[in-house]
Amino acid sequence: EVALKACQEVLLKVKLPRRHISPDTGSIKEEDEEEEEQGNSGEMGQKQGGTSQQGPPPSSCPESSSSHKQSWLLRLFESKLFDVSMAISYLYKSKEPGVQAYIGNRLFSFPDSEVDFYLPQLLNMYVHMDTEVGDAIRPYLIHRCGGSITFSLLSAWLLGAYSSDMHISTQRHSRGTKLRKLILSDELKPSASAPRPGEVFVSPSRRTHQRSKSDATVVNGGACAGLRRTGSNPKVEAVHEEPERLRPQREFVKSLFCIGKRLATLPTKEQKTQRLISELSLLNHKLPARVWLPTAEHQHHVCRIPHTQAVVLNSKDKAPYIIYVEVLDCESFETSPVPVRIPETRIRSARSAENLDCGVANANGMTSEHRAGSFSTVPNYDNDDEAWATDDIGQLQVEAQTSSSDNISQFSVDSITSLESKEPVFIAAGDIRRRLSENLAHTPTTFRRDPEDPSAVALKEPWEEKVRRIREGSPYGHLPNWRLLSVIVKCGDDLRQELLAYQVLRQLQSIWQQERVPLWIKPYKILVMSSDSGMIEPVLNAVSLHQVRKQSQLSLLDYFLQEHGSFTTEAFLTAQRNFVQSCAGYSLICYLLQVKDRHNGNILLDSEGHIIHIDFGFILSSSPRNLGFETSAFKLTSEFVDVMGGLDGDMFIYYKMLMLQGLIAARKHMEKVLQIVEIMQQGSHLPCFHGSSTIRGLKERFHMSLTEEQLQLLVEQLVDGSMRSITTKLYDSFQYVTNGIM
Repeated sequence: EVALKACQEVLLKVKLPRRHISPDTGSIKEEDEEEEEQGNSGEMGQKQGGTSQQGPPPSSCPESSSSHKQSWLLRLFESKLFDVSMAISYLYKSKEPGVQAYIGNRLFSFPDSEVDFYLPQLLNMYVHMDTEVGDAIRPYLIHRCGGSITFSLLSAWLLGAYSSDMHISTQRHSRGTKLRKLILSDELKPSASAPRPGEVFVSPSRRTHQRSKSDATVVNGGACAGLRRTGSNPKVEAVHEEPERLRPQREFVKSLFCIGKRLATLPTKEQKTQRLISELSLLNHKLPARVWLPTAEHQHHVCRIPHTQAVVLNSKDKAPYIIYVEVLDCESFETSPVPVRIPETRIRSARSAENLDCGVANANGMTSEHRAGSFSTVPNYDNDDEAWATDDIGQLQVEAQTSSSDNISQFSVDSITSLESKEPVFIAAGDIRRRLSENLAHTPTTFRRDPEDPSAVALKEPWEEKVRRIREGSPYGHLPNWRLLSVIVKCGDDLRQELLAYQVLRQLQSIWQQERVPLWIKPYKILVMSSDSGMIEPVLNAVSLHQVRKQSQLSLLDYFLQEHGSFTTEAFLTAQRNFVQSCAGYSLICYLLQVKDRHNGNILLDSEGHIIHIDFGFILSSSPRNLGFETSAFKLTSEFVDVMGGLDGDMFIYYKMLMLQGLIAARKHMEKVLQIVEIMQQGSHLPCFHGSSTIRGLKERFHMSLTEEQLQLLVEQLVDGSMRSITTKLYDSFQYVTNGIM
């Protein structure tokens, strides 16, 4: 109803095609029709139906034609065909302020999840396009930010990332920067969320002082209240720059990125993994807390990070790492009580018989019994270990850099990472108990431990086994709402291109499902948090082709036979079909998006036989070091063809048929793909948009002018050219020589 009234006001204000909305029925009538009903036929002489005997004056013809076009446009906007994709397209392309304002209000009528998919496009238009577009989008953004912490943080992160391409002086006063400051202030709160009795927030200044939301409001209003010093900015800032409802999550995320930046300074993978485990152990002292993993879909609170399971991933310069996070599902992470902390040393199997408070102590000496008592008297209690203040993060960094035995004894460093280390490692008794139970439950995998590739063993282990093993060793594992999640943290990498590729993959996946083409791809969620950091949803039960070759010393076909059985078994045939369907899907993705850097470290193989391409840092107009090594349409090696049964096999013919069907289906919905890329080019300095022909080249690769017979010939040529490509072999050799990727 609110959106309907807003649409009515906008239409009347700008006199868009002389219509108005009936408040009772919600229908839009033409003024001409009402004039006919009232018998008022003579005054204007501009009716579209031609009922006037003298006809419209010559000067009114353009207006009549324009009104007629607008009439059809309005009918489209009201039709069932009008979806979010069309709304975003018209918002971007239309030059009529009335149309833009109307669509800005129509955004309220779409489901939140559908609009969220296009949030990068909306925010990029808000940052880089003219004032009318920004004014049309702003009410929707303000409304959603007021009602959701998740949406607020996501919008603030994206606004910062997409504003970074501006000159620093322009950026400081830009519309995007102003909206970001507003979101991160305490002004955008849910209007209906009055403070509830007993709802507690933690003071940003001291961890030992708690106050309610209502108290915080009163204190912040004082003349000299709410002053704190941040780690990044030594000068005093007002607390409204970092509201209580956003601060814990921002500090949690910031601490994860600080760890990644410090890891990048260490020389070897072994040292990086050892340091990672130590830092995460310190981080555990502040959990559970009112924080959550932004890549997850379910509402939850983070309760523990099993630090010994974290590993640093393969990367030459940076130090991306994967962590596994124990969470407890809840109805709302904003209002549900934060779980009680259970000490790390309290193993579930011995908890009822023994008091194992010999390990990780609370910062202020408070026992778990005192904590439990506090929770019972104060519902929704955020205790001192959940105060993610920047002062505490700085303290964590200092503790991590010291070698005090009091600190070191409290973390457990995985023994395999410290075999060659000369420094003594102290391990708490509780950790020994927990690790014994983990080892008993561990099922050996076929991959060996490799100091230069510590992630191989962790990624090869089946996800169900990992969940069972970690749950058995967790003090929270007995709780029915326990769940294990994982996330990859990346620092020093711009993930905006990855996010663009994710959106295109999601759109093509939806198109192929709609057209019933059995192509298989796996878009994994990307979270952009700045222009050089973000989080990635890991692909479960998958290892890279490089790891497969290095660990097994087998060809891809022999590895398939080892994993899934002989050629005639149902398991092998199913895995082979999965391989073909995924290979065809990603071949089309690589062709349409011109994906480069396709070495075996960037192609995964999952436990069901699918291949999954990762790392979309080089797409469209960019290539690694601008070498132009990879000239083929996509990567199709002889090993891939062997798994498909050879050039004359039925599955290879099926592969080419799937590619043809997928290309035909994709070009039917070309505009949905084009608009995702075209809008993100606005104001962008990303490498994928270098040159003026990026969008034109993408459009040409859909081959709209070819018949289906000509498309079939094109697919044959693409497959044949990719299979025979010498540059694919050259690039694989280059990666082996320079980076050791097999």
